[in-house]
Amino acid sequence: MKNAIGLIELNSIAKGFEVADALLKTAESNLVEAHSVCPGKFIVLITGTTADVQSSLQAGLDIAADTFIDKLMIPNIHPDLVPALRGTSNVSELEALGIIETFSAASTIIAADAAAKKAAVKLVDVRLANALGGKAYLTLTGEVGAVRSAVNAGSSAVKEEEGILIRRVIIPRPHKDLRKSVL
Repeated sequence: MKNAIGLIELNSIAKGFEVADALLKTAESNLVEAHSVCPGKFIVLITGTTADVQSSLQAGLDIAADTFIDKLMIPNIHPDLVPALRGTSNVSELEALGIIETFSAASTIIAADAAAKKAAVKLVDVRLANALGGKAYLTLTGEVGAVRSAVNAGSSAVKEEEGILIRRVIIPRPHKDLRKSVL
């Protein structure tokens, strides 16, 4: 079962492509994203079984060498996480809106997974540092109490790292025009 996610962030775009190739050749991992992000970094995001993702990440780390910035490995991810990362979430109704903003791609993925596992919410979108000055954010929706619980859980999951969490917001009844921008 392909239920794990892994990420490597590098400070070299050229090396990023080489690492992405190694990740995919090492084990039966599926590529979610491999591209440059602001400010001049590169991320490679894969899914697969826990064993395959671990093997792929190790191969990528061996190649990344001095270009390595950050990594992430989460086994047993929430099923809404990958569609939210790909921008393919099937959310047509926006109830309360929760937003968590962080300074890193990895921390936003951690927050999104923790939030979705905590309460009956739906991940809408997870944006990873593309045209965001290196920041990342997630949006989720559901009943206001569930959104509050999910945002608290997601924020707590990244709060341990000093300075990573930028802001968290809960909007109980978003205006209809804002809904158009979020969905």
